[in-house]
Amino acid sequence: MNSKPSIYSHGVSWEEGNSVSQGYSVNGTIFIAGQFSHTLEGDFVDGDAAAQTRQTLENLDHVLKGFGVGRSNIAAVDIFLVHAKRDFDAVVAEWKRYIGDHRPAATLIGVSYLASDAQIVEIKAVAHTD
Repeated sequence: MNSKPSIYSHGVSWEEGNSVSQGYSVNGTIFIAGQFSHTLEGDFVDGDAAAQTRQTLENLDHVLKGFGVGRSNIAAVDIFLVHAKRDFDAVVAEWKRYIGDHRPAATLIGVSYLASDAQIVEIKAVAHTD
């Protein structure tokens, strides 16, 4: 299967300005860029770990929908968390509500900094179209 690559972008100004897309699909595999808590207008949604995680997962849904798939197509996720010890339980609780009975491969990584000072969670994923 050699399909032509396709991309998905939220349409916010900084995507084009930074030469990035939110998802890139080729040959049935969707590579989803790190999602974080911003609206589709590009405004950052500040808040605690649970609130940021909910918005981040909503953005992940937008990318999946852009490729015509859903949460059950997620094969792997990487969750980056600035305060991993402090916010682990809140983020995992939101993740569990989001993913339900589906069980993709998952990694949670503690980091010292993300793209903006107020950002405390980022989630990237790999999904499939099958």
